[in-house]
Amino acid sequence: MALPQARRRRHDRVSALPIRLYGGVLALLLSAWGAAAAPTAAEARLIEGFERIAFGVEIAGTFGGGRYLKRFAGPVGFAIDDRSASGRAREARTFLASLDRRIDGLDSSVLGDPGRANFLVHIVDRKDYQSVGRAIYRNPFMTVPGDCIVRVSFGRRGIVRSDALIVADEGDVLFTRCLIEEVLQGLGPLDDNPDAADSVFNDTSTLTRFSRYDRIMLNMLYDTRLMPGMTAETAGPLLPDIARDTRRRVR
Repeated sequence: MALPQARRRRHDRVSALPIRLYGGVLALLLSAWGAAAAPTAAEARLIEGFERIAFGVEIAGTFGGGRYLKRFAGPVGFAIDDRSASGRAREARTFLASLDRRIDGLDSSVLGDPGRANFLVHIVDRKDYQSVGRAIYRNPFMTVPGDCIVRVSFGRRGIVRSDALIVADEGDVLFTRCLIEEVLQGLGPLDDNPDAADSVFNDTSTLTRFSRYDRIMLNMLYDTRLMPGMTAETAGPLLPDIARDTRRRVR
C-alpha cells in the first residue's frame, strides 16, 4: 500500500539528515588533515632549497646534465688518492667515514683499494690540478675550472661514479671547504643555491663544516621514498612529508 505523500516527504527529510551531517564531518576532517599536512614556512624553504640543488646541475655540457634526481642507487665505496706534498688523506678519511652515520639511507665505506671504489677523492697540490683534472675528464686539452671540482657520471638509474679533485696546499679553509662541498655534490646535489646562507651549496658562503641544513638536504636526497631519475613533478608530492620527517630527525 502506498504511503501518504506527506509521510513520504518526512521520511525523505529524515534520511537526508545523516547524509548531510556525514558529508559535513568528512569535509571538516579532510580540511583538517590537509591543514596538518601542509608544510610549515620552514619546511617550505627546505623543499624549495632541495628542489634547487637536487634536480639540476651547476655545470652543464661536458660536466653533466639532466633535470631529474641524481644519487647513488647502491653502496658508495670511497677511496683516496693523495698526491699532495703535505699528505692530507687522514683528514679526508675522517670526513668520508662519518657520512654513513650522518646520512640515513646512504650505504658508504672507505676502501683501501682505489680500483674497487666508485667515488675517488683526488688530493693534489695546485701545480698538479690541471694535469690530474684532465686525466679525470679524459681530455688532455681542457682547462679544468674552479678551485676544486667534482665530476659525476650518472644516468636515470643513478650515479655510476664520482671523482672529486681537492687542492691541499692553499690553506686549511680552502681544503676543508672544497672537501665538504665536492664530496657532498658528488653524492648527487649538483646544483647551487645562492639563497641558502648556511650551506656549502652556496658558492658565496664561507662555510667550512657539514651544517645541519646540508645534512637535511642529503638526508632528504637519500630518503628511501625517493628514487634516482625522479623529476621534480614526480617527487614533489612526497617532499612535504620527507622534509617534515627529516627536519625532526636531523639535529
